[in-house]
This record gives sequence, C-alpha cells and structure tokens, in this order.
Amino acid sequence: MAGVPEVVFLQKSPKSKEPLLVSPSLTLVEGLGIDGDHHARPRSSRQVLLMAVENCDAFGLSPGEVRENIVTRGLDLQNLPAGTLLAIRGTVLQITKDCEPCSFIEGIRPGLRARMERRRGMLARVLRGGEIRIGDEIRVTETAGP
Repeated sequence: MAGVPEVVFLQKSPKSKEPLLVSPSLTLVEGLGIDGDHHARPRSSRQVLLMAVENCDAFGLSPGEVRENIVTRGLDLQNLPAGTLLAIRGTVLQITKDCEPCSFIEGIRPGLRARMERRRGMLARVLRGGEIRIGDEIRVTETAGP
C-alpha cells in the first residue's frame, strides 16, 4: 500500500442497533474505548473497530456502512497480528483480533457476509487515550503478542 497510512473516516455508536454518529474527531479513553460509544467497556477486546477504505471500495461499501469506528487508508489492517500497536496522534491502540462478519453484514447484501470473511476489519483496545481526527497519520509498531 502506497502513501502514509491515515485516518479517513470516524464514527461512534452511542446505542446498540441505532444509527452511528459521524464525526471529524473521536476521544479515546484509555482502557475503555471511544468516549460515548456503547462498546466502551473495561478489558473488552472490542473497544474499537477499524476497517481499511480499500476493503470498503472492494465490496462497494461507503466508509462507515458496516458500523466500523475508524476507517484507514494505506494500511493493510487484516495482516496485522494481535498485539500490534497503532499510534494515532497521541493515542495508542492495540490490535486484539479479526472482526467476524455478523448477520448485520448479510442484511446489507445477500452473500456479503461470506465474501467479507477475514476482510471485515480488526478489533482493538485503547492503551493510551486522547483525541484522534480525520487526516491523522497512523504509525504501526509490531509487538510480541496480545
């Protein structure tokens, strides 16, 4: 992937199964997740969902359509092992695992769930909080494990 990896889209989910709020910035809270997001829970492996815009494009989806929080450009998210650290502005996210496509994905388009296997996005937890914005650079640091 060419270019400097960057954040291209941000949104949070205040309540389960309700529309997400698109935003030019998000506040990440250490050990919890995204401020105001219903997935914000201590010790959860699913505090933040990241997806590459390249995968959105490959499936004909708009950024945010499959309820991801952070959409990236220029970063091969799916090949980052668990434990990888992503530094965005002053924050640090730790990749925890691949996000399995759920029944919501199938509701967008029949057959999409199976096609998105291992390309749905990656889940992460917040190791260091702060504000992130669209256009922020993403730096990758490999680690020994989760």
